[in-house]
Amino acid sequence: MLLISACGTEATGNSSSGAAESGTTPTNIKQGQAEGIPTAEQPQTKTVSTVTGDIEIPLQPKRIVAGEYLGSLIALGITPVGTSSHHIANPYLHDALKDVEDLGDGNGNLEKIAAMEPDLIIMDDMYAEMNEQLTKIAPTVIVPYASFKTVHEEVSYFGELLGKQKEATAWLADYDSRTAAAKERVLQVIPADSTFSILEYMGKDISTVGSNYGKGGPVIYNVLGFKPPAEVIDELTDPGWASLSTEVLPKYAGDYIVLTTDNQTMEDLKADSIWGGLDAVKNDHVYIWGADRSWYWDPIAILTQTEELTDWLVETKR
Repeated sequence: MLLISACGTEATGNSSSGAAESGTTPTNIKQGQAEGIPTAEQPQTKTVSTVTGDIEIPLQPKRIVAGEYLGSLIALGITPVGTSSHHIANPYLHDALKDVEDLGDGNGNLEKIAAMEPDLIIMDDMYAEMNEQLTKIAPTVIVPYASFKTVHEEVSYFGELLGKQKEATAWLADYDSRTAAAKERVLQVIPADSTFSILEYMGKDISTVGSNYGKGGPVIYNVLGFKPPAEVIDELTDPGWASLSTEVLPKYAGDYIVLTTDNQTMEDLKADSIWGGLDAVKNDHVYIWGADRSWYWDPIAILTQTEELTDWLVETKR
């Protein structure tokens, strides 16, 4: 995704934080200094090849505006000066963002971003016209939406981009240890061939997602290694989601259900003629959480949700 080369004497590290779990995301960083040039005169930047072309970014940015990928920055010990409203609402990042300015909806407001005087901007590619304007404010790294398929890919990538390889390695080691412990706890009480469904029931609309759309999917399918019902595995791989009617709900319902809803309780589900007939509902194998906690897939959310869902699954067998 990005190829980075650095010049100057402020090294960002001599090795990456390790190969990603999958994919080809990790960057290559080459460092050096021109002979005969005093250290003070070395440019403190590196060249980054992005989807929008080569740009120069600071080796050690001090004022980062991040419209996306905030969880990885926080994991690396980096607190941006500003981020967009939906990240401010992230319950898993709440404490880390108490001094971070809310830049507005979407990926933020251009005027607010300019007023922050950032030295680096990190965005996805969802707002192309806005991103063109951002490049006039500060160096802007565009990382296409949903580029990363694993936590390792994302944290390793930003560790290299921002010269935080050691921090990335340490955070991922803790992540691996904690998620491995969680998986071991779960598999002691839940059969490995149990099927799981990730559902959302908002208003009258029902949908289901696979491993790449948050709401517990990355935890259940990627971290803990469970699968959806066999009949819908292909659909939840590509395109990875489906809108459902209640009539077809039994086809998508696994032995366990992780349900995002703001208006349904277990009592409501059991009283419904279709929901009440699902084995997961009859057996109280449904985890209900609101849209404010099911969230998406940033690394910190995934780690916290892993432990949260593990506690629930272990509790169901007591």
